[in-house]
Formats: sequence, structure tokens, C-alpha cells
Amino acid sequence: MKRWTLDNFDIGRPLGKGKFGNVYLARERQTKFILALKVLFKKQLEKAGVEHQLRREVEIQSHLRHPNILRLYGYFHDASRVYLILEFAPKGELYSELQRCGHFDDQRTATYITELADALHYCHSKKVIHRDIKPENLLLGANGELKIADFGWSVHTPSSRRSTLCGTLDYLPPEMIEGRTHDEKVDLWSLGVLIYEFLAGKPPFESKGHEETYRRISKVEFSYPTRVSPGGRDLIGKLLKHNPLQRLPILDVLSHPWVVEHSIKTPQRCQAQDSRSEDSWR
Repeated sequence: MKRWTLDNFDIGRPLGKGKFGNVYLARERQTKFILALKVLFKKQLEKAGVEHQLRREVEIQSHLRHPNILRLYGYFHDASRVYLILEFAPKGELYSELQRCGHFDDQRTATYITELADALHYCHSKKVIHRDIKPENLLLGANGELKIADFGWSVHTPSSRRSTLCGTLDYLPPEMIEGRTHDEKVDLWSLGVLIYEFLAGKPPFESKGHEETYRRISKVEFSYPTRVSPGGRDLIGKLLKHNPLQRLPILDVLSHPWVVEHSIKTPQRCQAQDSRSEDSWR
């Protein structure tokens, strides 16, 4: 195993800001390989008490190999910082793309959901629950393909049917906000929320305050804007079930008629193209 240091890399432009540090475009000096370097400050990690969470994230993500999961190539640290060496996703955050487009059509949504469901099926087969699937944690690769990027809340299953409250409120399933034990079926709920947000342009339970969002999630209370097609509604309805055992299993998501009809290999970008060159370095 290679021992990395900061001297192995040329650092380019910042790609994003995180809670505990920043992500930079970087190039490995010897091979000229382009990647992303996530720089986290130890003091901030300690202050927030999340070192164990980071260790878990690194442990889990470094072992996953799937075209729709962002690769974690390695990590190293110095006195004050931890560095994660990550695959670079040139087309950036899916969240920004959704903001730009307002919402996605059936074809683009079904394509992303195929990629995501396939990646989640792989995770679940490795006994990994993600627990924090949302647009902010999804990136886009060079061909516009979706990549699950953030494994900060993921857990290895069998031992830990956990009832910790984590993740973003809008995406939390009833069993988590009600403090019950949960398993990989939490990811099925999040998938339903995501399909809704892609098609409708906002999450289904979004409301003014936390209390109201909690209540709506607990009651599974939401309505569809007219633009959501019957097939999309059918799939969302089969995933957003209060009882986790009633949620459509992940393989059935992949074979759902609406998904099969609309999914294509590479999603088209929406018309309002932004003019930035994708490959400008630094």
C-alpha cells in the first residue's frame, strides 16, 4: 500500500465546501491522474465528535467497487488534517443540476433511478445501508452518470439495526423519525422521496417547520403536482410506505414498468446549458 503525502499532488481549483473542510481538484504528480482531494480539519472533526464516523465512511467506501459509487482510492493525514483521495466527478453535483433545471423529465429521472437502485442493490448485498440518499450526496461522472458520493451516515448492517436520527429531515423515513429500529429498507424510502423530488422539483414532505415535516412524514401525507406521470406516481407510492416491509424491493424498482420504459443509458442534460468548460483545470 502506497504511503501518500501532500507532496504527491498538485492542487487545483476548489470543487466544493464541506462542513469539516473543502474538496479540491488535484493531480497525482507521477501519473498525472486527475482526482478530487477532500481535506478535513482534525480539530473540527474532534469538536463535532465524528472521527469514528469518518473512519467508518473510509472503511466502507474504500471497499466498494461499482460504476455508480464514487471511488475512494486512499487517504493520509498530517498533524492537523485528514486527506481523502477520491474519484473526480467532472459534471459536479446533481443538486446543482436539479436547481438549474427546476425538475427532471421521466427519461432522466428513470435513468438516474436505474443507476441509483443498481448501486444500492450492490451496497445492500455487501450489507451496507447508506441512510442519507439525497441530491446533495450524488455527483455526476464524465458521461453524466450518477455517482453516490457521501458515505458519512452509512453503516454495515447485520449487527446494527440502528435507531439513531441522522440524515436530512426531508429524506428521513417514518421508522427513523419515530426512533424505531431500521434496516436497509430506509434506502427504499429515500429512493421514493428522490424520485418525487426529481419529477416535482421539491421533496414531498417539505413544509415551513420541522414539526410539520415530521408530522407529514409520519402520516405519509403528500400530493402530486400535475406534471408527475401516472407511472412515476405508481412507483413513488410503492416506495413511500409507512411500513418498511410493504416497500417495493430494490430489484422490483429496477424492473418497474415506468423505469423500464423510460430509462436510457446516458441522461440528456436540460436545455439551459451552462457554458463553463467541463475540463478546465485549476
